[in-house]
Amino acid sequence: MSHSSQPHTTQHHSEKSLAAAAGLTVFAAVMLLIDGFLNVLRGISAIVHDTVFVNAPNYVYKFNVAGWGWVHLFLGIAAIMVGVGLFKVSAWARVLGIVIASLILIANFLSLPYFPLWSVVVMATCAFVIWALCVVRHD
Repeated sequence: MSHSSQPHTTQHHSEKSLAAAAGLTVFAAVMLLIDGFLNVLRGISAIVHDTVFVNAPNYVYKFNVAGWGWVHLFLGIAAIMVGVGLFKVSAWARVLGIVIASLILIANFLSLPYFPLWSVVVMATCAFVIWALCVVRHD
C-alpha cells in the first residue's frame, strides 16, 4: 500500500515543480522586458539630451554619456528580444537571458555615478532575472 502512494507523491511534486519553473520563467521574461524598456528609455535620453545625467568628474571609468546611451540602448533592445523569446521556454533564451541580464547589470554598475538610484534598481531586477533563470530546471 505504501508503494501505491509513492508514484502519486512523486507526480504531485513534479507537477508542483513544473508550475514553479513556469512561473519563474514568466517572471524572468517580464522583468527582462521591463529592464529592456527601461534601458531603451535611458539610452535614448542619454543620446538625445546628455545633460540629464549627473557628471562625475573624478570617476575611474570616464566615458562619454552619449556612449553610455548607445550601450544601454543596444542592451535594452537585446533584453526585449530575449524577454519575448523566454515566453517560448527554450534553453537558448534562458542562456541568453542570463548573459544579457549580466551585461545590463555590469553596464549599470559602471554607470552608477551618472544616475545612481536608477542603476541600483535596474541592477536589483537583473539579479532577480539571473536568479530566476538559474533556478529553473526543465525536465
